[in-house]
Amino acid sequence: MSAGAAPASAARLTPLVLLCLGLVYVVWGSTYFGIKVAIETLPPLGMLAARFVLAGALLLLVLRARGAALPTAREWGASAIVGTLLLGGGTGLVTLAERDASSSVAAMVIAVSPLFAALFARLWGEKTGGREWLGISVGLIGIALLNVGELHATPLAALLLILAPLCWTFGSQWSRHLPLPQGLMGSAAEMLTGGGVLLLLSVLTGERWGTPSAASLWALAYLTVFGSLMAYSAYMYLVAHTRPALATSYAYVNPVVAVLLGVGFGGEQLGPLGWAALLVILTGVALVAWPRRVPDAEAV
Repeated sequence: MSAGAAPASAARLTPLVLLCLGLVYVVWGSTYFGIKVAIETLPPLGMLAARFVLAGALLLLVLRARGAALPTAREWGASAIVGTLLLGGGTGLVTLAERDASSSVAAMVIAVSPLFAALFARLWGEKTGGREWLGISVGLIGIALLNVGELHATPLAALLLILAPLCWTFGSQWSRHLPLPQGLMGSAAEMLTGGGVLLLLSVLTGERWGTPSAASLWALAYLTVFGSLMAYSAYMYLVAHTRPALATSYAYVNPVVAVLLGVGFGGEQLGPLGWAALLVILTGVALVAWPRRVPDAEAV
């Protein structure tokens, strides 16, 4: 993807934008449950390292076979920054938190991402519309309801779940202004460098690999192919081509998918207040994602 702010025309919900939104909405919603299954018998950081290094290497090989150029040293450096913040800080902290928190609650807490994205975007002079602020506020009310009734996690897990979207959204907004490789090569470089950081952290923290279960291995395969190769690449396209509030609106839809999977297949429980929080959160995403009219010269 190219560095810099997205063009104004990107505000339109083109078929490609809608496809990318669908991928990050549904696939990433399911990855919270996938992570929970994977870390039952796999070390959290080591599992993520394997996921991203494998996905990044596969994508890099395919792109090279199609004639794409390797990133320059400057582009590798920028990719390492983004990969460390998004995959190491964002996904890594969520995965560590899920050792002591349910997958559905983890996804619901991450719904604060659009607020952070809007705040960080303003550091680079980007604007957030009034309806977007309203949607973000409504979403935060949903998160408050969740915290009152459903956030059953250790203090450390709760802290990690708050730090994760800070890392993720700051890295996402910074990536729009960094010299990243073009197109999917940027995703490949970010996954390789971010996976390398996670591997180093896994070694430094003394994680040990036991005998993984078949369920954990299938979960790792799903996370690698769908969560990384497909959905991560789709997300980076959205970051480069849409406004911040829309690119991060997945954080409001993911909880719905995560809750349905966690309750339906993982034996997790969600009370009446939790379901009410979901409805409020969905109202917030509708306000954030609804297309807005912008002048042709206005950056989004």
